[in-house]
Amino acid sequence: MAEPSAKTDSVVDNPSAPMRDRMTAYIKSLQLQIVSALESLDQEAPFLHDSWTRTQGGFGTSCVLAKGTVLEKAGVNISVVHGTLPPPAVAQMSLNHKELPQPQDVGKGLPFFAAGLSLVIHPRNPKAPTVHANYRYFEVTKSKPTAEGETASTDEPDEIVSWWFGGGADLTPSYLYEEDCVHFHTTLRDACNSIFPSSADLSAVSLHPSFKKWCDEYFHIPHRGECRGIGGIFFDDLTTAPHPRLSEAANASKPSTAEEIFKFVRACGDAFVPSYLPILSRRMNEPHTDENRRWQLIRRGRYVEFNLVYDRGTKFGLHTPGARIESILMSLPETARWEYMSDMGAEGTEEGTLMEVLKNPKDWV
Repeated sequence: MAEPSAKTDSVVDNPSAPMRDRMTAYIKSLQLQIVSALESLDQEAPFLHDSWTRTQGGFGTSCVLAKGTVLEKAGVNISVVHGTLPPPAVAQMSLNHKELPQPQDVGKGLPFFAAGLSLVIHPRNPKAPTVHANYRYFEVTKSKPTAEGETASTDEPDEIVSWWFGGGADLTPSYLYEEDCVHFHTTLRDACNSIFPSSADLSAVSLHPSFKKWCDEYFHIPHRGECRGIGGIFFDDLTTAPHPRLSEAANASKPSTAEEIFKFVRACGDAFVPSYLPILSRRMNEPHTDENRRWQLIRRGRYVEFNLVYDRGTKFGLHTPGARIESILMSLPETARWEYMSDMGAEGTEEGTLMEVLKNPKDWV
């Protein structure tokens, strides 16, 4: 596995480089680090690296592993795409970004750029949890006006009308181990807090409580009355403006410039390997039964329900012209199960212990 190059690091750390270039360099580097870490645990089945281009503009690399010894299915994908947002998409985004023009004023649409990393890991052992993470950067631009009779310069970058970051990570166990939950949430909390000076009052300014609560709410399956997993962090539309999900104190001290928010996103992205690999290492060889496997497949069925019915990223991808469907649906497990009126998950059982937490989210740190 190739290591991130010094050239990549220099772009990521260069504050004068365009943010789209810095985010692209960062997710390329992060993808290699994560794939290398996972391959160190599942050496019998290396990841397939599938690079692709998008006709409408952009490229990506899907790193996928199937039928491994430790990992039943795993994908670590990056995509860097650009194109035109149609007026309905502009209308939807303008709800959270008032700086965007009204849909009736954008003609056929507005140029956009999006770069992100998305991963889902489905281990083989029922005692090892599934994990998901996603970190992304989005720009909406408009072409700079030119005088009558002049041709727009191809060297002149478009004017950025709006930009924001989003992301998060969440854990989906089939069997509940409190030490795993505490470790995962502690690592993410520490990453969130790492952007503040040691003298800061973290109880007032930390972003973690708000983003943990948002994660529990986002990954809720309304028709089941339960969460998909035990949460993590989730955030979206993070830009210079105050965020409605944050307290007054947190908004006053939150990262507000593109440079500060990028630092925060990198801290969270860099926390993925230390948050998950120790858990996977602990659980990948745990003894298990056929009944444990049966429950794992039932829980994976819930995972499928959320992703196909509610997940905004899946919906956005499926409705984007030229979208790479294989990469979008990479998140789905290879095998899942639905039982009519299943008898598993009753109170007083191991499975029931998990269900209690899924129905009543818990603060682990």
